[in-house]
Amino acid sequence: MAENVLLSYESLRQKLADQSAVVGVIGMGYVGLPLVKTFADCGFRCLGFDTDPNKVDKLHRGESYIKHIASEWIASNVKMGRFSATCDNARMAEADVLLICVPTPLDSSRDPDLKYVELTAEAISKSLRQGQLVVLESTTYPGTTRDVVLPILERSGLKPGVDFFVAYSPEREDPGNPQFSAANIPKVIGGLEEHSLKLACELYEKAIVEIIPVSSLEVAEACKILENTYRAVNIALVNELKVLFDRMDLDLWEVIDAAKTKPFGFQAFYPGPGLGGHCIPIDPFYLSWLARKQGMPTRFIELAGEINTSMPQFVVQKLMLALNAAGKAVRGSKILMLGVAYKPNVDDPRESPAFAIMELLEPLGAEIQYNDPYIPQLPKMRSFEFSRKESIELTSESLAAADAVLIVTNHKDYDWEFIAKHAKLVIDTRNALGKIEQRGNIRKA
Repeated sequence: MAENVLLSYESLRQKLADQSAVVGVIGMGYVGLPLVKTFADCGFRCLGFDTDPNKVDKLHRGESYIKHIASEWIASNVKMGRFSATCDNARMAEADVLLICVPTPLDSSRDPDLKYVELTAEAISKSLRQGQLVVLESTTYPGTTRDVVLPILERSGLKPGVDFFVAYSPEREDPGNPQFSAANIPKVIGGLEEHSLKLACELYEKAIVEIIPVSSLEVAEACKILENTYRAVNIALVNELKVLFDRMDLDLWEVIDAAKTKPFGFQAFYPGPGLGGHCIPIDPFYLSWLARKQGMPTRFIELAGEINTSMPQFVVQKLMLALNAAGKAVRGSKILMLGVAYKPNVDDPRESPAFAIMELLEPLGAEIQYNDPYIPQLPKMRSFEFSRKESIELTSESLAAADAVLIVTNHKDYDWEFIAKHAKLVIDTRNALGKIEQRGNIRKA
C-alpha cells in the first residue's frame, strides 16, 4: 500500500510541479469560471464541466455570461487550447485535479440540500482513477467532505489517500469587488490526510497569493461557515437597528458613519432590503441545522435569519406608507424597481431581495417594472415566484410615470441626481441618495 501511495502521490506531485496537470473545474458559475481563469492564467490547461449546454456552447464560442470575466479572455484561451468546456462527465478522467464548485442551496425546510454535491461525487466516482485529487470548494457544513463526498468516491473501488486524494478548500469569491479576485485572496486548505493536504497546497500555491493549511477537512469547512455567519449576524444587527431608529426618526446611515470614525473596536456593516447572493442568506442555516443535530440551539443564527428575511416586508410596508401619504393605494400603483442584482455592479441575481419584494407586491396589485443595466431579463429562480419581465429603459419619462421608484440595488451606473429630480417618489433602501440634497420626494427604508 505504501508503494501505491508513493506512486500516485509522486506522479501527481510531478505534474503539479511542472504544471502539466489538467485542472478540471465542475460548475461554470460565479465561482467555477473565475477559478478556471486563475489556473489558466498561471499556465495550467483547464477543463470546465457544466450540466447546462447553453453555458458550454457560449464558452466554446468565446462568449462570457459573467460580467467580470471578459469574452476576449475566454475566446483567447479556447483558441490556444488552454481552456475547453464540456457536459460530458466521462471526460473527468482526463483531469488530474477536479475542483467541485456546485450550488449548495437550502430545501423548503431550510435544511441543507446537497443533491448537487452528491450528484457530482457520483459522476466523479464513475471515472475516478489513480493519481487524481478531488477538492470540494462549495460552501457546506463541517463533515460534508468526509461523511458525504468520500463514501461516494469510494464506490469506485479505489482507496482514498492511497489511489486518489481528497481536500476541502472553501471558495472566497466576491463578485464585483475590483480589489479581490480568486488569485489574490488567501486560500484555506484542509486535507483528508497528509498526502492530500500536501498535493492541494502544491496545487493552489501555483495560482493563489497565499495558502493557509489547516489540520482537517472539518476546520476548513467550519472556517467558511464562520466567515459568512459573522457577516449575517452583524448585518442582522444593523437591520434591526434600522427598524428601531426609523421609529425614532434617526438616520442609521449617519449613525454608522459617525461610529466608524472610531479607529478600533468597530467594523461598519450596512443595512439593506434583505440578504442576497450565494452565501450570506444560506450558509448560516447549514450551521444551525448541524447544531440541531447535535442537540444544541443556535439562537444568534436563527434570530439573525429571522431579522434578515423580514427586511423585504419592512421595505414593502415603508412603500405602502409612502404611497398612502401621497393618496395612493398599492393596487394599481406603478412601481419602478431599480436594481435586481443581489449587490451593486454585478450581474448576479442569486437570492436577491428584489425577488422577495416582487413576490410581496404582485399579489397586492402593484404594477411592477424594473431597470437593471446588468440583468436585461429576469431569470427563473429556484426560491421565488414572480412575473418574468425585461429591464426597461431608464429615462425621465419612465421615472416620472412611476408612482414610486424603489431603489433595491445601488449600481454605480445610476445617476442619482437625475433619478431624484424626475421621480415623484423614491424609496431608498441603500442610502443611494444620501449625498443628494434631501427633497420631499425621498424616503429611506
